[in-house]
Amino acid sequence: MSFELEEYPIDSETKVVAVKELRETEENVKNGINTLRKYIEEDKTLHFRTDDEFLMIFLRPCKYYPESAYELIKRIADFKQKQAALLDNLIPSDEKKSFLEHNVVNVLKTRDEKRRRVLLINVGKTWDPSKINADQLFRLLYLIHVAAMFEPETQVRGSIVIMDFDGLSMKQVMGLTPSFNMRLLTFIQDALPFRLKEVHIVKQPFLFNMVWQMFKPFVREKLKKRMFFHGTKMSSLHSHIAPSHLPKNYGGQLPEIDYTSADWYPTILQYEDRIKEWNSYGYQKNK
Repeated sequence: MSFELEEYPIDSETKVVAVKELRETEENVKNGINTLRKYIEEDKTLHFRTDDEFLMIFLRPCKYYPESAYELIKRIADFKQKQAALLDNLIPSDEKKSFLEHNVVNVLKTRDEKRRRVLLINVGKTWDPSKINADQLFRLLYLIHVAAMFEPETQVRGSIVIMDFDGLSMKQVMGLTPSFNMRLLTFIQDALPFRLKEVHIVKQPFLFNMVWQMFKPFVREKLKKRMFFHGTKMSSLHSHIAPSHLPKNYGGQLPEIDYTSADWYPTILQYEDRIKEWNSYGYQKNK
């Protein structure tokens, strides 16, 4: 299977989206980069790269408001510091077994009709928490986000998540620990450096209500508006993602998914040096 991260510059169509949705004009880009660079260089507590390309990772989701991008960077540094036990020096090979043997996290080979990345999380019967616990599940999601945020197209178009709860049982419900729930929500709502456009909950049984009650009090309005619950009604999912861009697993016209995280593990492995570099950023470490 050919799976590649797309690091090439955005095309003319995506540029139109960037201008319309992100205020990505020449003037805003220049002002945003220069001001954000100044903020970082003057803040002696932070250690982040300040070249143009890198700063755009944070400016794009913040619509080129440098103050907002600076706050995002500080929240990322804060999150990395608080989750150091789990994330410090994390590289793909640390979770090799999780990638190769447990298909809990997958990325669709194709983007959707709006050219957004589609992340698939299998947290129903596919997931065995006794073999891959919630901490490991979060580590997988974290590694994938680091790779994805370097794709200019994803920076502009954003990503969507399909959470598949097919066959959910008490085993998985118990595996979703309160600490995992809080960590995931904090990450998504405070420390995610790209645009999460939609979260689709599919094939969830009645038992899912127990999971949702654990999350619901901590979900802010912005994220709540982007969450959609479809059950087994794939026509409901299709009102957000065209069937032409979905696999048969979700009532789509594309072939059934015949690949797993094991197939694209070699791709993320190529980014090990990039991920090591990302791990070095955050608050300055005391020497």
